[in-house]
Amino acid sequence: GYHRDWHHRHGRYGPVVCEKDPRRRVNVCDLPSKYESLKTELQGSGLNVHLNGHMVSRRSDFIIYSVEAEYIDNVVAQYGPSTKLNAIVAGQTSVKEPEIAAFEKHLPADVHIISCHSLHGPTVDTKGQPLVMMKHRASQEKFDLTIRVLSCLESDFVFLSYKEHDRITADTQAVTHAAFLSMGTAWKTDGRFPWENPHFVGGIENVKVNVALRIYGNKWHVYAGLAIMNPNAKIQISQYAKSVADLFLLMITENEEELVRRVKTAGEFVFGKANAHHESILLSDSLLDEYSLSNVPKDQSKPNSHLSLLAMVDCWYQLRLNPYEHMVCQTPLFRLWMGITEYLFRSPHLLEEALKAALHNREIRVSDMEFMTAARGWAECVELGNMEGYRKRFEATAGFFSDRFAESAMLGNKMIAMITKKTVGRKGATGKEEGRG
Repeated sequence: GYHRDWHHRHGRYGPVVCEKDPRRRVNVCDLPSKYESLKTELQGSGLNVHLNGHMVSRRSDFIIYSVEAEYIDNVVAQYGPSTKLNAIVAGQTSVKEPEIAAFEKHLPADVHIISCHSLHGPTVDTKGQPLVMMKHRASQEKFDLTIRVLSCLESDFVFLSYKEHDRITADTQAVTHAAFLSMGTAWKTDGRFPWENPHFVGGIENVKVNVALRIYGNKWHVYAGLAIMNPNAKIQISQYAKSVADLFLLMITENEEELVRRVKTAGEFVFGKANAHHESILLSDSLLDEYSLSNVPKDQSKPNSHLSLLAMVDCWYQLRLNPYEHMVCQTPLFRLWMGITEYLFRSPHLLEEALKAALHNREIRVSDMEFMTAARGWAECVELGNMEGYRKRFEATAGFFSDRFAESAMLGNKMIAMITKKTVGRKGATGKEEGRG
């Protein structure tokens, strides 16, 4: 094996690699102001803590920048010139365009640029999850070395260009996050927790509630960077908000013919004959019932319009996106989102019940109106590129739910373990994983 010096600036990658492959010498640093606290935190871990990126860059053969997308240019400008001759430089930001631009601008010409992105959060086990690898400016030898080093994570490698990565993450992650962020904001504005509301009881609702809380329990900048710094994401998020508004208008005007036509057309595009050969994710109410935060008995649950799911499928149809094409880059959250959407649209009685509720159940219109307003608000925030506005919106909603984060995180981890187990080993079927170095 390679006994290489490593640098990991900020984030979780260094500790994970050190844990999974203790032979490696791993150098880490954070902001200089956090030097003493980082030393204390990592005492006895086997990681070598340094004062700043200069101290690490000059002695490491493989360097990973894990920095928020909005700061990547400043950080690479500061520490990039200290990069060791012939080293490999990688990045773990969730949007690659600004990262690659920073590397090209500030790194010496003798440095190898290879980007990567683990498509899951820090609390999810890396085994079996997608790890996107992007060989941008590197020899095959250095790329092979990077693959060998990162193979200790036991993730599934997916080989893409950085432009493909940004397009696919916009299609899968950014718009999925927008839907869950909108749900959270709508529940907060409505002033009551969804698990106290009989319209939010049952398997599909458990996914909505646990995933929304999982997102709000994480760091806001992860989602902000993904949405605001990725030009592809603005198109998807804006269309999602438009789909929500269009369907809500059809609901409140009780335009049954047009609502049914629009939902069925979109459903046929995504889940019809063209995609019949794709293996179903096979989620169901009975499978998801055990992940509930609610004390409302199942037999007291009431129908829901599932506006968030109907609008998602409409959004995919309007943009002519086939979500099954991106299953090779699926995050656990996208898999769950895709799974409940597929379950709704492939269960005629459930879809019928949702459409009936959407058109005739006036009790749920207040919740749906709040959801539409929230979706528009998030889309506008992303469109304006307003990081500070994004942070304030995010933190205000997170504060409302904070007491239940620990419990929902536990349920969320169980759901993710279940969905990973159900879908692991099936991703290679698309043929997209091979030979994209």
